[in-house]
Amino acid sequence: MAHQVVHPISLNPLQTRDDLIDAIKQLCDPVKPYYSKGRSRLNLAGSGAAYPDELAGFEGFSRLLWGLVPLLAGGESYDIWDIQLEGIKHGTDPEHEEYWGDLNNYDQRMVEMAALGIALCLTPDTIWEPLNDREKHHLAAWLSQINQYQLWNCNWLFFLVLVNLGLKSVGMPYDQVRMDQCLNTLDSFYLSDGWYSDGEGGHSDYYVPFAIHYYGLLYAKIMEFEDPERSRLYKSRAVDFAQDFIYWFAQDGSALPYGRSLAYRFAQSSFWSAAVYAGIEPFPLGVMKGLLLRNLRWWFKQPIFNPDGTLSVGYAYPNLIMAENYNSPGSPYWALKSFLPLALGGDHPFWTAEELPLPPLNKISTQAPPHLVICRQENHNHVLAFNSGHLSTNEHTHTSAKYEKFVYSNVFGFSVPRAEWGLAQGAFDSMLALSEGDNIFRVKRKCEEYSIQENTIFTKWKPWSNVTIQTWLIPGAPWHVRIHCIDSERYLDTADGGFALGLEHNHYHGGQSSATKNEIIMQNENGACGAKILYGNGKPDLIYPNSNTNIKASRTVIPTVKTGIQPGRNWLVSAFYGEADRTAFPESVQEAPYAEVKENLLIIYAAYGSIRFSQMFFIA
Repeated sequence: MAHQVVHPISLNPLQTRDDLIDAIKQLCDPVKPYYSKGRSRLNLAGSGAAYPDELAGFEGFSRLLWGLVPLLAGGESYDIWDIQLEGIKHGTDPEHEEYWGDLNNYDQRMVEMAALGIALCLTPDTIWEPLNDREKHHLAAWLSQINQYQLWNCNWLFFLVLVNLGLKSVGMPYDQVRMDQCLNTLDSFYLSDGWYSDGEGGHSDYYVPFAIHYYGLLYAKIMEFEDPERSRLYKSRAVDFAQDFIYWFAQDGSALPYGRSLAYRFAQSSFWSAAVYAGIEPFPLGVMKGLLLRNLRWWFKQPIFNPDGTLSVGYAYPNLIMAENYNSPGSPYWALKSFLPLALGGDHPFWTAEELPLPPLNKISTQAPPHLVICRQENHNHVLAFNSGHLSTNEHTHTSAKYEKFVYSNVFGFSVPRAEWGLAQGAFDSMLALSEGDNIFRVKRKCEEYSIQENTIFTKWKPWSNVTIQTWLIPGAPWHVRIHCIDSERYLDTADGGFALGLEHNHYHGGQSSATKNEIIMQNENGACGAKILYGNGKPDLIYPNSNTNIKASRTVIPTVKTGIQPGRNWLVSAFYGEADRTAFPESVQEAPYAEVKENLLIIYAAYGSIRFSQMFFIA
């Protein structure tokens, strides 16, 4: 694991409103030396993104507003605002050398405009009133460009809405027609139970809570009286969504890593911030307070800072391998969205509410819209999301790793490939990888069919046109079962990977392993992982992936079942073990699932806590 940078925020108790005010300043103070001469950009050191450095500099500048605007709206002051205001004046002035530029279709600047729109809505006295007439014209004209261009058909449509809300709030011309078009298209993304897809046929991931619902709740609060019907709808859907989303959080504050844009880190809890701000209570204020503050505390214990105190790109440590093509050094400051409750002022009951733990939750939560079955080991702070996969895909970085693994875990994280050659570079945890003997492996990128029924998730997928795989997952913890029926016209090498266990810091192999002909277990200070063959040929093995492939631990080991299959029909059935609590090992490994074959029936016997069941598969 990367060396922890000692950051002042790690000592912040994050209990009171004053603590959150301090936290904003502790996060923003380190960026002060990086403002450009004209103050309109943050030239943070580090890597680049898909867009030019000048645009990345504006991104960093704008993303600070997600924390600064609530701070100012709540009546507080901060000297960095004088710098920001100067940057806004220069960035929107076409004659200034640091002008932010004219827009194009699908322009990244549209993303960053949204924060300025919210600033106009919530803090006109600090962003609008100090400007002279010329400066006001520049700001309004620059923002109005968004109405002339095309946006991606996803959560981006809310950026146009928020910009126009800002223009409207300060009495400047705005485009109601395009706002309505965007809002209607966004509504077409609605699925059920409070869930949206991020675009037609898109995934349901963190863009639902920290983008679509977040912006929807801002809209609901700002337009509560002017558009009461839509505001009520957004609030009602957010209440429904919260009933599922709470299952993504463990009692220790950690949350489920799944999908893209995980470099936004503590934006994970920004949905709860928006819920409090909008005045909805899907759970008591104290429960939502706990969800928010515990998540922030968990994050600020992780080594997520650069040596200069700025946020790094990565997840639980600095890591460009897992980052998106659109992650610049300033991108992570989108996480400041979680500080929205500061806008409520010091007399809001949220600040005096007693912080409460999670309410009692079911061990299993089937969440059909995102295609997930969430399992919880409450006493071990372990949350697992078993995943059917998706009928469509996209071209974002590491889509297979971020959306198509069989299971995701808040404890073990997940891994992304570092290169194309072999199992160590591929880091195929919670995936079935297949090769034609050339050491180049394919995994599931999308599926042909899927279903979730009671104790089983089914998916059908094709890594080659003449290879069809039917996979059944039997969710559970610490053990779960995978059944693969492979109809292939090719000779294939297969590797079914379990969880990726973080290795101990001071040891090369980092733990103790035990192995038999059909089972292998690895355990260390971080927990225990294993694999057990229940039916079919194969050999359990330990794969040591390349460093920095896992989003939580820089060095890992993956228990894996390896075999070779002949053309025709082949069955591979294995159980995989992941125990977060060392004290539960080895007792918990004793209750491994097992299988027996009676004539042409394969019978799987498994248990999840007090839930015990058997399931049959016809294997002729």
